[in-house]
Amino acid sequence: MSKVLHIIGNGDNASLYDHNSKGVKITCNIPPFPVPKAYATCIVDFKMCAAIREGSVNPPGDWVMGFRPKKFTEMHPDFYLKISNRVRQFYLTLPKYARNYTDFNCGHFAAHYSATTFKPDEIHVYGIDSLFDMNLNSCSDFFLNSDRTVTNNVRLNDNWRPIWHGIFQEFGNIQWVLHHKHDKLKIPKPPNVEVYVKK
Repeated sequence: MSKVLHIIGNGDNASLYDHNSKGVKITCNIPPFPVPKAYATCIVDFKMCAAIREGSVNPPGDWVMGFRPKKFTEMHPDFYLKISNRVRQFYLTLPKYARNYTDFNCGHFAAHYSATTFKPDEIHVYGIDSLFDMNLNSCSDFFLNSDRTVTNNVRLNDNWRPIWHGIFQEFGNIQWVLHHKHDKLKIPKPPNVEVYVKK
């Protein structure tokens, strides 16, 4: 039986996730809906850490945190003492095809962490809409302000899409299934990537 993992992102099409799906579940930041028995929520930003520290947000479950959250806990030891029981681990890897931790967003982080840690046969991805459209909407925007102007969206997509291509190539032994409302993927589609369009 193949090992299957599901990454539930924060974009509009996260709604395509089937709650009856079997396998490991990984969420990003503040998921758009409850995901029972999720293994962890991934957190990568200073902004999210600051909001958790002040008490305005509380991502669910246990957390896997990246390089910038690690720095944040070092700058605020009181914060780390408060949340340490929620932290499964710090994952600090930055792949060579990502220029910096700023460009390595939460979806990238969740994908790289999941592929490295669980070594599944299949990873299903939902709500990473920037791979298909100029749509960077995120349910996290309901809690934290983000610049969603056209100019900034184009800049972010120009940075983000090549990293996805790098992830798919690095983990070429994994079958990636991208769930979306259409199949017009905006990066070259490697042989190990399938787009599933819900009928």
